[in-house]
Amino acid sequence: MEFLSIFSDPTVWIALATLITMEVVLGIDNLLFISILTNKLPPANRERARRIGIGLALILRLGLLATVSWIVQLTEPLVTIMGNEFSWKDVILIAGGLFLVWKATKEIHHAMDPEDKTETVAGAVGMTFGAAIAQILVLDLVFSIDSIITAVGMTPHVPVMVIAVVVAVTVMLLAANPLANFIEKNPTIIMLALSFLMLIGTTLIAEGFGFHVPKGYVYAAMAFSAGVEFMNMIARNRRARKSRS
Repeated sequence: MEFLSIFSDPTVWIALATLITMEVVLGIDNLLFISILTNKLPPANRERARRIGIGLALILRLGLLATVSWIVQLTEPLVTIMGNEFSWKDVILIAGGLFLVWKATKEIHHAMDPEDKTETVAGAVGMTFGAAIAQILVLDLVFSIDSIITAVGMTPHVPVMVIAVVVAVTVMLLAANPLANFIEKNPTIIMLALSFLMLIGTTLIAEGFGFHVPKGYVYAAMAFSAGVEFMNMIARNRRARKSRS
């Protein structure tokens, strides 16, 4: 009865719809990383790796929701350095952002110079199924903590958070294969996606140091860049058809 009484309030439904939208948008970051990373695996292992990676994201989010009181404490000051206070959340965001920037930089270098075998950190030769899952797990943790803290700030009702998380992760699961296949079939998209990951990593670092970057600005820039690239793809396809005719 308590569960039903929560949803008798119209404001709860508004909060749920808003939270689902935000969770889906936040999930794009995670999904981009999973798609790019799993495309480095042999074709037979890619779909299974995506399912495991997204499944781990769901488990982490639901597990963190079960410890909401602990999650809230992650925002409390942990240490003060040169007058700046850092919490566990800040430390996790900075570490995750650095990892994402490093990973994107390595991938961009390999895309620019595929003959350089010393830089194939995530290349087909050096990437194993276990290594892919481990790296996905690291970013799952970072994005999960950011996601749950966002949810806690929007509603005090855990059932609402659970529903929003489950819906968002389900959308990720449905979109994973189409997105990964699209990226693989369009090589120019890979560079754009890696640039997005570097932007996201930089944003996480800035957030960790206390510089709030409105997510709307970040996603607007990403949407604009994607739109320009899609127009370039259409133009290239039209030129290719004309040259064949």
